[in-house]
Formats: sequence, structure tokens, C-alpha cells
Amino acid sequence: MADPPVATYSIAACDLEARQWGVAVQSKFLAVGSVVPWAEPEVGAIATQAYANPSFGPNGLTLLREGLSASEVVERLTSEDEGRDERQLGIVDGEGASASWTGSGCNDWAGHRTGHGYAAQGNILVGEKTVAALATTFEASAQLPLAQRLIECLAAAQAAGGDRRGQQSASLLVVQKDGGYAALSNVLVDLRVDDHPRPVQELHRLFELHQRLFGLSPREDWLPLEGALRAEVEERLARLGYDSLDAWAGVENLEERVDGDGAIDPVVLAALREASE
Repeated sequence: MADPPVATYSIAACDLEARQWGVAVQSKFLAVGSVVPWAEPEVGAIATQAYANPSFGPNGLTLLREGLSASEVVERLTSEDEGRDERQLGIVDGEGASASWTGSGCNDWAGHRTGHGYAAQGNILVGEKTVAALATTFEASAQLPLAQRLIECLAAAQAAGGDRRGQQSASLLVVQKDGGYAALSNVLVDLRVDDHPRPVQELHRLFELHQRLFGLSPREDWLPLEGALRAEVEERLARLGYDSLDAWAGVENLEERVDGDGAIDPVVLAALREASE
């Protein structure tokens, strides 16, 4: 029995100023994040779907790394694949150029739209308006960080109709060289909702939690730990059974937001207050 199609809508995109590349996707398909999104910093981002060819991900990144453009990689991958008529593919390269492919055998509605910095595509959709919502939302949200921008695209596409079979899973992958955990990883965000009645909403909730744990407040927004504020922090830590901010932050996975005891990130302070009420 053939595998079911990865009926979905997705957007592969980049923010060249921030040097970030990523993919966001939603589907009536279990664990869509395990199949569709691929990205490498300074190289590009790829979404492979419909009767997906998973080799398009690593092979496409290899071709991009070798210097081929997004359109050249789409041409190379599809021309060498006998199943290309049932494939869908979107690529953004390291320069922000984009290209998509929608095979003639993809189930209606299927299609794509591209622009500088993004490739939006979908199949088995309510209609063209789903992909149009991905594109127009991306084009209108350049002021947002890429991860947030991509989630907004998914939400707009779902509101426009989404996958005509319904909802099940969603994924967000964003990469940046040394932009991930402890500046030792290239994975800035990697969140997956594998099976949920409202996967885009759940993805948004997880992203907010991710930002709380791993985001960075501008240093000028940190509050001096002195006087009444230091006394409050020490009292709250004692109430929770901790003798240092570092010890408590480590348990709460907030250690990336703690740097010495001379000042405190306002996000950490809010979390401490909430925990000690």
C-alpha cells in the first residue's frame, strides 16, 4: 500500500538581514514536521510534500551548498525523479531567491506562489486563497522576527481555509549559524505539534513558551538587582527553597536568561513572581 500524500500547506523562507532560514507547515497528516521541513544556515530552506520525496531535503541542501540556485535545484531534483508529477517542493536559497514545483498529479487544490525570500505551496487545499494568505502575510510582516512571521503565515492560511481534509499537525523550523542553544547550535527554533485538533494554535503556544525560556531581552531592559528589588528576589527564592537565582533558574530552564547577580531579566523576574505567589 502506498503511503498517503502529505496534504499540506507550507512556506519556506528567509530573513537575510538576520541571516535566518526556516520552514513552517501544517497538515492533516501525523507528525508532518518529520517529513516536510529542511534548512541549513547560509544555505537555504526546503519544503517537500504531497507524495513527498524525503530525499529532496538533504539532496537539495547539498546542491544549494554546491552553489546551485533555488530554481536550478528544483529543476535538478524534479528532472531526476520519476514520481515528480505527484510531488510538491518549495526552496529558498542562501541569497533569498525562491522556486517551487507543483506536479500535475497533485490532488486539487494544489499550487504555489513565490517571491523574494519565500516559497509558499499547498495541496489538497480548500482553494488558492490558502497559499495566497501565506504569501501576502509574509510580504506584509517584514517587521517581525522570522519565526513569528512564519507562525503568522500559518494562522492566516488556516483562517483562509487551510487543508480541506482538516488539521492534525504543524511544525516550525528556523536556523541561524550559532543562533541556537548556548550559541553552540544552528537550530534557533525546532517545534513540532504531531497530533492536535488545533495544531497551529498549539504551535503558537509552544513558541511563546520557547521565547520565555530561550529568548533574550535587550540588556538595557534588565533591572538592577539592588535595594528593594534584591530583597524581594531573595525573599521569593527563599520561599521556594533556593539560595541563589542560578539554582532556581536551572530548575525552571531559565538559565539562558540569567547572567550574574547584578541585574535581572524582566522575564525571569515575572516568572519568579509567578512561581512564588
